[in-house]
Amino acid sequence: MGKIYERLMSDVRLQEGLKACINCGTCTAVCPAAEFYRYNPKNIVNIVQTQDDEEIIKLLKSDTIWYCGECMSCVTRCPRTNAPGQVIIALRTLSVELGYFVESEKGRQQYALAKVLCGNVLNYGYCVHPETFKYASHPEYGTVGKWIEDHLQDVYDRVGANYGKSGPGPLRKIARESLDDLQKIFDVTGGSARVEKIKDLSRKKAEEMGLSEEEYFNEVFNETHGEHLNPQNQ
Repeated sequence: MGKIYERLMSDVRLQEGLKACINCGTCTAVCPAAEFYRYNPKNIVNIVQTQDDEEIIKLLKSDTIWYCGECMSCVTRCPRTNAPGQVIIALRTLSVELGYFVESEKGRQQYALAKVLCGNVLNYGYCVHPETFKYASHPEYGTVGKWIEDHLQDVYDRVGANYGKSGPGPLRKIARESLDDLQKIFDVTGGSARVEKIKDLSRKKAEEMGLSEEEYFNEVFNETHGEHLNPQNQ
């Protein structure tokens, strides 16, 4: 038993999520991510169960552990009530703690999530907010998305939004007291430390890649170079 495996096993999510896998493959059969990505949760569980530090480190540095959508469909179907999704979360946590996440394309996307998603929650109280959502970064929204961006006030009026104002209604201004409470939750649960670690290690990776912080953000947010999709669905 290696030190990396021991550290992984100290995570309660892995202790509760991996009891006695019988290698039936049900988790992979029902997994939405496995349908679209080069992803097989059964294989990941097998690697963890080998207790081989070298193989586990390869996982921690790979794109593979970042494909899971954490839907937990695997939990509902596993005949032994294992939770491969929880195993994945434990692997992701350790990947960040050890700084391995910057070694994979999907792992590096954690920087964009930490900066945008966590920034939105702490600054505005919303996961997605008009102040930080830019159409240019989301071409998948097509012409409808562009129209919405160009006619935001009209959209707000149509849906009855109370944008940036006190009182009830969609997109209302969240009270400073509530935002302070969110910050405290992040601090107490270790979320703040994790976000700062992701940002710090990402800045170092950007420097290693010869990119400015802004260039690195655009790279991880907008670009995909690896072969991530399941070839059977291409």
